[in-house]
Amino acid sequence: MTSKIFMGDMTELMENILNNLNNDYNSLYSCTLVCRHWCKVSIPILWQNPFSFEKRPLFISNYFSPLSEDEKFVFKEFGINTEFLKTLFNYARFLKVLDLLELEVKVKGWVDLEADETHRRSYYKPNYIPNTNYIINLLFNLLIESGATLHKLDIYFSEFFEIWPEILCSLERNEQFFSRLQHLSLSLVPDFSIEIATKLLRILAKNATKIISLKLDKFYSNYESQLFNALICIIESQMQLKQFSLLGEDFPKEYYGIVSSLESQKKSLQKVIIEYFSYSTLFNVLMNCENLGILRIIYCDVKTLEARLHTLEITSCSIDTSTIAQILQKSGTLLQRLKLESVGLWIESLLLETIKSFCPNIKYLNISFFKFSTQFLEVIGNLQKLQFLTLLSLWYNVDESKEELKIRTMQFAEILPLTLQYLDLGYSCLNPYIDVLLNQCNAPLRKLIIESLYYEKHTKALIEFCIQNRTLNYVSVRKNFNLDYDIRNEVETYVKLVPYEQIIVNL
Repeated sequence: MTSKIFMGDMTELMENILNNLNNDYNSLYSCTLVCRHWCKVSIPILWQNPFSFEKRPLFISNYFSPLSEDEKFVFKEFGINTEFLKTLFNYARFLKVLDLLELEVKVKGWVDLEADETHRRSYYKPNYIPNTNYIINLLFNLLIESGATLHKLDIYFSEFFEIWPEILCSLERNEQFFSRLQHLSLSLVPDFSIEIATKLLRILAKNATKIISLKLDKFYSNYESQLFNALICIIESQMQLKQFSLLGEDFPKEYYGIVSSLESQKKSLQKVIIEYFSYSTLFNVLMNCENLGILRIIYCDVKTLEARLHTLEITSCSIDTSTIAQILQKSGTLLQRLKLESVGLWIESLLLETIKSFCPNIKYLNISFFKFSTQFLEVIGNLQKLQFLTLLSLWYNVDESKEELKIRTMQFAEILPLTLQYLDLGYSCLNPYIDVLLNQCNAPLRKLIIESLYYEKHTKALIEFCIQNRTLNYVSVRKNFNLDYDIRNEVETYVKLVPYEQIIVNL
C-alpha cells in the first residue's frame, strides 16, 4: 500500500494523511519536494491558510503574478519593483481560511519588505494609508475572483482598512466564495463604515447558509439598527447553526433581536459561549434548545437557567448555587466536563452533594475556591472516571493543625481514581504537602502542575514518584523563576519540566 500511495494510485487516502499536517508548514513544504505527485497534492493544502504562517510574507508576490503588465505597473508607483515570476499553480484558488486582520498585517509586511527605502518610510505616514488599502483591496479582490471557496472567515473591521465598494460587487458576482463557509467570526470597531459593514453582512446572509459556528465580538451600542438587522438575517438564514458565541462588554438593547433570532436554531444549536451578557431573554432561549450540550458563561448575571448538558463552564458569574445545582441534577450522568471558577458560592455543601449524587461520569473537573474538606474528598472519590483535575485556590480552616492537613492529603492521594492522568494544583493549600501526596498517590499521572519545589523533600518525592509510576511525562512548576539550577537538572533526569502554558489543559 505504501508504494501505491507514493506512486499516486491512492490520491484520496494520501490527501487525508497530508490534511493532518495542515498547520505544519515545514512538513508540508518538504512533501512538495518529494515528487511531482506529492507536490500536486501538498500545494493545495499548504496554501489553504497561508496568512497564518509565521514566516516573512514574501509568498504574497505569487498572488499578483497573474496580473497583466498594466495592472502590475501600479506597484512601481508605490516603490515596489518586485519581479513577479510566473507560477505553476493558481495559488489563490486553494484558499480555505481567511482572517482579514492577518491579511492586512501580512500585506503591510510585504510592502515593507518589497518597497524601496524612500517609499518604505513613507508608508508609515497617514497620507500613504490609501496606497496600502489599494494593495490590500487588490489582493482581496484577486482571492474572491480566483474561484476559491472559504471554509473559515474572520472579519475584523479595522479602522485602518477600508473595504472598497467594488469588493462588495465582486462578492455578489462570485457567490461561490462564501457558499461553503462553515466558521464565521465578526468583530467591528466603532469608526468603520456601517454602510459597508451592513452590505457585507447581507451578502453573507444570502450566500453563506451553511455556517455551523458563528462568533460575534465587540458590537457597540452606537451602531445603526440596520447592522443588527443584518446580523439577525445571518442567524436566521443558516440551515444548521451548531455553535454560537457572544462576546463583549457593551450590549445594546438591539441584542434582544439577535438573541430572539436564535429561536430559529433551537433544534441545531449544540454549543453556546456567552461573555458579559445578563439579559434573561438569552437564557430563556437556551432552555428551549433541544440539543444544547455545551454551555460556557463568563462574567454573566444569571437569574435562572435549566439545561441538560455534557459540558458546563461558569466563570466569574453572579449565579445562585441552587441554580447550578438544578443544572447539575438535570444533566446527571450525561455531564462529563465541569468548570466552576470564582462563582461566589455560598452553599458549597449543596453543590458538592449534587455532584456526588447525580454526576458520577465527570471526566474533566476544574473548580476553584472550594474548601479542602472531608465532603470534598468524598466527591473526588466518587468520580471513578475522572481524567483531568484542576484545583485552584483550594483552602482550609486556619484552626486546622498541620497534622490534620497531612492526614487529609494522604486520604486525598489514596482516593484519586486510577483513570486520572492530569493534576493541576495551582495555588492550592495542597502544595506545601506535595511530598505527602506523591508518596501516597497511585494514579498514573502523565502531567502534573505544582506551585513550587522549594524543599528537598518535595524534589525527592517527585523523583521517587517518577521512578515508581513511570507514567509522568511533564511537570510544570508555577514559581520556576527561582528554581535552583542543580534541582532542575536533577529533576529533568526523570521528567521533562515545561512552562505552564504548554501543559495546561483547558475545557
